[in-house]
Amino acid sequence: MHVARLNDVTVTVRHRSGATRLAAVNAAPLPLEAPTWPGLSTLACGLLVAVAVAGLVVAERRGSRPLKWCCKPVASTGFVLLGLAAGGLATPYGRWVMAALVLGWLGDALLLGRGKAAFVLGLGSFLLGHAAFGAGFAVRGLSWLATTVALVVLALPGRALWRWLEPGVPAALRAPVMAYLGVITAMVALATGTAAARSGWTIPVAAVMFALSDVSVARDRFMNAGWTNKAWGLPLYYAAQCLLAATVTPPG
Repeated sequence: MHVARLNDVTVTVRHRSGATRLAAVNAAPLPLEAPTWPGLSTLACGLLVAVAVAGLVVAERRGSRPLKWCCKPVASTGFVLLGLAAGGLATPYGRWVMAALVLGWLGDALLLGRGKAAFVLGLGSFLLGHAAFGAGFAVRGLSWLATTVALVVLALPGRALWRWLEPGVPAALRAPVMAYLGVITAMVALATGTAAARSGWTIPVAAVMFALSDVSVARDRFMNAGWTNKAWGLPLYYAAQCLLAATVTPPG
């Protein structure tokens, strides 16, 4: 008996005489399946983030470092798991977003430290994360006109923000902070560009939320430290990460 295997389908033809021949079949290639993560639910991951963020805000209010060290890694792990559950490894765009989410997780872990070195390393990790988001938006597809217009429009508030922060930023940190502002401005512009090219305004809304949450971090670090910065900045940041993680779901 002669057997043919086409796209994992075995085809045989048996004649009345008992002989067999290969039947010619034009079989279309089977689509590759996206990586799956059994047991992971985007809803469950989102709820995990929400509960952990609530605990983190309470920890900041009480000044409890043990509770903070418990809740922050859990919340950050939640948005990474959400990206995986949504299919983040299935497309080039999704993989860039997953890289950005992991860099965000690393930045959150580094910022648990108190020293200048921890802050600079955390800043660098988030800078790379914003660059990864921007690369993902470019891979997804861009309207360069919309991106350019957004960049020009965002330059003014970006400059105003720097002038507001500059007096409180130590000389040694001015270059890294200015670089960070430039990268996050470009990220928001690219988010606008991909939304204009392929519709879906979740991406630029989440990017703006992310940028605003960074204002709370900068204000707390360089201007007026206090719990109120965390009270609105932390929920905004984690909501932005979850929204961006949710956009990786492959089409169809």
